[in-house]
Amino acid sequence: MLQNSYVCLMAEYNQWMNLKLYDACSQLSDEELSEDRGAFFGSIIGTLNHLAVADTIWLKRMSIDLSHHQELDALSRLSMPQALNTILHPKLKDLAEYRQHLDSLFLSLSKVVTDSELQQTITYKNTKGIEFKKVLFSLLVHVFNHQTHHRGQITTLLSQAGVDVGVTDLLAIIPSE
Repeated sequence: MLQNSYVCLMAEYNQWMNLKLYDACSQLSDEELSEDRGAFFGSIIGTLNHLAVADTIWLKRMSIDLSHHQELDALSRLSMPQALNTILHPKLKDLAEYRQHLDSLFLSLSKVVTDSELQQTITYKNTKGIEFKKVLFSLLVHVFNHQTHHRGQITTLLSQAGVDVGVTDLLAIIPSE
């Protein structure tokens, strides 16, 4: 599988799972979503917010080196979150709309980024101001893995609250040959 094909598959999976996850979350009240359940970011909404924050940060970092892709122009209108626990939207409906916007950016990027670009080194600073240089493909793998990690936490919290998310395996969207 070419690297671009992998990024496309992961962007599709990311969007599919986020839609399922937000649909499942809509079965809970605002109070249930905000309840501290002992997760890394406390509540379900806190964890959803963290994912949106992290994805915003990563997309904005990547957009600097990929500025020639008009698909990422919309990022200039998004503020750079100052912390990984920044609350972007306290209500699920608003956060879901923001999430859909981010997922559409990942999908758009996945369709235009080339294997050559995926091998380029991206220079960025973390939230503490420390500079790093990493290969774009590896960063995207990290972003999608990070999503999966925290979505797994959320599906566990939802299950404990009596909400079944259903099938979550990547296998469900891989086309049959």
